[in-house]
Amino acid sequence: GYKQASVVILHKSLADDFEKFCHANGGALPLLYRSKPGDWKCPSRSSDSDTRTDCLQYRIYEHGACTGSLKSLKEYSEQLKDMVAFYLDCSFSFEKAVQSVGIPVRYVDQQCNVSMYKTAVPCYSVSTFSCNLVATMRPVPESKLEAAVQATSGLKEAHGAPIHIGDPGLLGIQDLSKPDYGDPVHLHPGDIPVFWACGVTGVEAIISCRAPLAFTRSPGRMFITDLKNNNVTVRCSREVPQVHCISQHPLHYSMVSAEAAQKIKTLETLIGTDPGGRGIIHLHRPDELLKASLTLSHARAVLITTGFPTHFAYDPPEENDGPPGALAVAAMLQALEKEVAIVTDQRAMNLNKKIIEEAVQLGVLRRPVPLLSYQKESADSALKFLCKNGNPGRPRFDHLIAIERAGMAADGNYYNARKVNIKHLVDPIDELFLAAQTIPGVRTTGVGDGGNELGMGKVKDAVKKHIKNGDVIACDVEADFTIVAGVSNWGGYAIACALYILNTCEIHDRYLRKAVGFPQLSKRMVWLSALPSVTKEEKLLKTLARHGVRSGKTASLEMEVDGLPFYTTHSLLIEKLL
Repeated sequence: GYKQASVVILHKSLADDFEKFCHANGGALPLLYRSKPGDWKCPSRSSDSDTRTDCLQYRIYEHGACTGSLKSLKEYSEQLKDMVAFYLDCSFSFEKAVQSVGIPVRYVDQQCNVSMYKTAVPCYSVSTFSCNLVATMRPVPESKLEAAVQATSGLKEAHGAPIHIGDPGLLGIQDLSKPDYGDPVHLHPGDIPVFWACGVTGVEAIISCRAPLAFTRSPGRMFITDLKNNNVTVRCSREVPQVHCISQHPLHYSMVSAEAAQKIKTLETLIGTDPGGRGIIHLHRPDELLKASLTLSHARAVLITTGFPTHFAYDPPEENDGPPGALAVAAMLQALEKEVAIVTDQRAMNLNKKIIEEAVQLGVLRRPVPLLSYQKESADSALKFLCKNGNPGRPRFDHLIAIERAGMAADGNYYNARKVNIKHLVDPIDELFLAAQTIPGVRTTGVGDGGNELGMGKVKDAVKKHIKNGDVIACDVEADFTIVAGVSNWGGYAIACALYILNTCEIHDRYLRKAVGFPQLSKRMVWLSALPSVTKEEKLLKTLARHGVRSGKTASLEMEVDGLPFYTTHSLLIEKLL
């Protein structure tokens, strides 16, 4: 029930830089108090305290190496006159809040110390202080994940919300049974490993600076303050965290505010409008846009594909639904500093190259997007294309997106909406989506408006039942996430907008950067400039028309709402939401 603190003691010449290091990595090192040189008390936190004895056990570090432990620092009183003590809040401070919502604290039940692990997450370096984040792990029953997050998110001085939920390998932790500090804690059936930033990061920082002499409290031996923990009430939807599972293999959860999640759900409703009356409402699966965009937000490298040669009697046979949506996603991914590439049909390489070049000139893209093609040459061609040396442990991309891309039907052919077989115009890019299902950590998203697009296999039964010619044209290839829109371009716009919403959400931003470094909101104007707009869409549609690309959505293009083309009206609605 009382606030507890880690203690780090170092020479006064290092104190200013260490304080900056704490502020730069506040999730791991929430600074409660900094003493003056030679001051052994912590008056703002505890009366009658003595830092030399109150932690019960200490560790000595000399030139970056731990040279022993002792129960009192009194024998070093002379050296301590030139040293400064830092008091950092600890996750032990939030245990009462966790227990109060019915979550068991396994390490307490098992009568051992909490597990602490060195991660592969680099902290923000300051001068000689440069190390990776240390995280504690607490097993939490799956049904209690959101309760655990909400109980701790407001306790920012006690490390706040978790920095990772799910597979420890995603943090670079190889074996939960071998913690770097503390004791191994047994997970019960149904438990999920949940990780919080840890004050032992300060120990790693002391090691990295190689100070001639420094002291820390031993892991688990805390400085107990006189201050009681008070549960924090989260008041507005911007502060209420939600937890969403975005992957099963490896297990991975993400976090977002209730406010941001609701905005994305509103986007999903907007793009679900069915101007052609095709019955796409029956294909809709709730929260697919939210889950797809959360996964994309965590992605490092993304592969996009588009192209539906519905006008088989013309050259080029492509329609103009797909490329604008694909470029909108690519533009936002570029702004978020992710790797992005586009894969298309070999016969359409020159056309797409020209479109990409002009998109850069128009300011739609910041720079050209690498353009790839795929052909099946052997049984493992898809795996070799997606992974370095065909090794599933080394994927080149961790997310694949198809936007209005012709999808393979159950008979192996590709059909337009009128049941015309266009297989001769389509390269087997579906194989990449099928291969992705076998690669851990690689996720896929399909965007479509009629059920014959790549990725729509997830809703093929509904396509066969409710969409005209669905029994023949339904795509048989599934994506992990299926986004259904009245026009597929809208799905692309919605993904771009959802990524903007997520990355301007403080809860999601903190979770992405693992609570180290500084908020990325300073880049907001760059992200804002990458959003789709009416002007960008009109320029792209004119560019496509100049290259002979025709409309495949006659009904929606001719339909007007309040005197404006339906495309334009919908773009305005999306912009207005943001």
